[in-house]
Amino acid sequence: MYRLLIVDDEEIITDSLYEVFSRLMSDQLDVCKAYSAAEALDWMSRTRIDVVLTDIRMPGKSGLELSEEIQAYWPRCRVIFLTGYSEFDYVYQAIQMSDARYVLKTEGYDKVIETVREALQDVNRNNRLSELAEQSREQKYALEWMAQGDYVRHLLQESQQLCRDRDALRDEFRELNIALDPFAPVALILSRYMFPEGITYSRRSELLNASRLIWRSYLSERTRYVGIVDKNGDWVWMLQPSEQADEAFPNHMIRYLEGTLELIQESCLESLGLAMSITVSGAFCGWETLTSQYERLRRLQQHRIGDGLSIVLTDCDECDIESRKTFETTEDSLIPNQAEIMAAHLEADRKEKFFACLEDLTSRMLHPDANVQRTVEAYYALALALFGYMNRWGLHGQIGEVGKLMRLDDHASMREGFQYLSRIADSIFSLKRLDEKERAASAIDRICRYVNEHLGEDLSLVRLAEINHFNPTYLSRFFKQERGINLSDYIDQCRIRKAMELLKDGEIKVREVSAAVGYEAAHSFTRFFKKATGMTPQEYRDSIPIG
Repeated sequence: MYRLLIVDDEEIITDSLYEVFSRLMSDQLDVCKAYSAAEALDWMSRTRIDVVLTDIRMPGKSGLELSEEIQAYWPRCRVIFLTGYSEFDYVYQAIQMSDARYVLKTEGYDKVIETVREALQDVNRNNRLSELAEQSREQKYALEWMAQGDYVRHLLQESQQLCRDRDALRDEFRELNIALDPFAPVALILSRYMFPEGITYSRRSELLNASRLIWRSYLSERTRYVGIVDKNGDWVWMLQPSEQADEAFPNHMIRYLEGTLELIQESCLESLGLAMSITVSGAFCGWETLTSQYERLRRLQQHRIGDGLSIVLTDCDECDIESRKTFETTEDSLIPNQAEIMAAHLEADRKEKFFACLEDLTSRMLHPDANVQRTVEAYYALALALFGYMNRWGLHGQIGEVGKLMRLDDHASMREGFQYLSRIADSIFSLKRLDEKERAASAIDRICRYVNEHLGEDLSLVRLAEINHFNPTYLSRFFKQERGINLSDYIDQCRIRKAMELLKDGEIKVREVSAAVGYEAAHSFTRFFKKATGMTPQEYRDSIPIG
C-alpha cells in the first residue's frame, strides 16, 4: 500500500482532494492531509510517505522549502507541486528539482489524478530498479550463502526424508546454486575453531570470513563443495570431485582431503592465529545417510585425542567397528533432531507437519526392535518440548490432564504414553488457533470502539496503526480480512450513523455535527453526507417527522 500526503493551507482544496483520492484507490492508496508545512513534516516523522501533493506557496514555509526537508525523511518520495500561480520563477524552481512534477490548480481533478498515478508508477518502478541495483555480486553471494546455509542445516537434520526424491533434490540444488550432484555420493568434513578467550563478535566474524577464503582457495583446486556453519557454530563442508578431475581422483579423494586439510589448518593458524580440529568422513556417503554421517563426525569430534587443536581425524574403517555398528543402528541422532524439528513446528503453528513427525517418531520408537532407553528418551524429549511451550504461554490451566506429562510410569504402556503426548499436542494447537481468533477479534473490536468514540478526531490509517501498534498496510488488510469491509468504509459508515443521530436534535447546528464526525469544513461534510444518503444534512433533518 502506498501513501499520499496532500498539503495545502486552503482547507477547501485539501479536503476536496482528500475525498477524491480516498475513494479513488482505497485498497492501494492510504491518503493523509495537512494544512501546513509543519503539519506535513509531522506526518513525515510518523510514517513513510510515497507521494506528496503540495501547494507550492504557503504561509510560513513554501512547498519548495518543504520538498527539501521531505528528502531528508524519505529520499524516494515523489513531490507534485500544485498551485494557482504560474509565475516563471516558481515554475522554473519546481522543474529543476529531480523527481518533482508541477500541476496548475486550474487544470482540474483529472489532471491531478493522472499526475499522482504517474508518480505512483514512478515510485513502484524505482523501488524495483533499486532492489535490482542493490544486488551486487558480493551481496548476491552473501544472500546465496545464507540461503544455502538454511537449506543444508535442514538437510543435515532430515536427510533420510528430504533426499528420497533425487529429482526434487536436484531442483533445490539448482535453485540455490549448490554445485553438487544429488545422484552421486558426497564426502563430509566437520571443522571446529578454537577462538581466543574474550574475542568480540565482530572479530570472530572477521576471522570466520577470512578462514572461509582459505578453505575455498584450497578446496576449489580439485573439488566442488558447499560450506556452511551448523547449528553448533561448527563449519560443515560437503564435497565431491570437480568435473575437471580425472577418473582416478575419486578413489584418491579422501586421502587428498586429509593432506589438504593439514595445509588449511596450518594456513589458518599461521595467517590468522586460528586453531582448529577437523574430522573428515573416511568414505563417500549417500545423501539419505547424510544425517547419520554428520552425527557420527560430531561424536568423533567430541572424542578427539589430546588437546585436539591440530588434529585431522578420519572416520575410517580402523575405528572401533562395534562402536560404529552400535551408533548406526541406534536413534542417537534421530531423537534430538526430531524433537527440535517438532518444537519448531509447534512454535510456528505447523500442525500437519508436527503430527507427521510425531507419527514417524512413534512408529520408530514403538517398533519391536527399538531400544527401550531410546524410546524413554524420545518420550521425555517431546514431553519437555510440550511442557516448555505451555510454560512460556501459560497454558497449564487451560489443558486438562497435564499431570502425567513428565511421568512416563503413570501410563499403562509406551503406546499409551505417546498417544497421551499426541492428545496434549492437539489441545495446544486447538488453544493456539482459538487464542489467535480471540486476539484478532479483540483487536478489531478495540479499533471499532476507538473509531466510534473518536469520530471527531484523526482517524487516519496511520493514527489507528500507531494506537494499536500495527503496521498501517497490515492494519488495512487485517481489518478487511476480519470484517469483510475496508476500514475507511467502516469509518464512513460510523460517521454517517453518528451524523444522523445528531441531526435529529434540532438544537445542534450542521457545522457542529460536521465537526463532531471529523469534518472541519461544513461544505465537505455536506458533500460526504449527500453522497452517502442522497440528501444534504438539512434535507435529512427536514425529513425527520416531528414529535
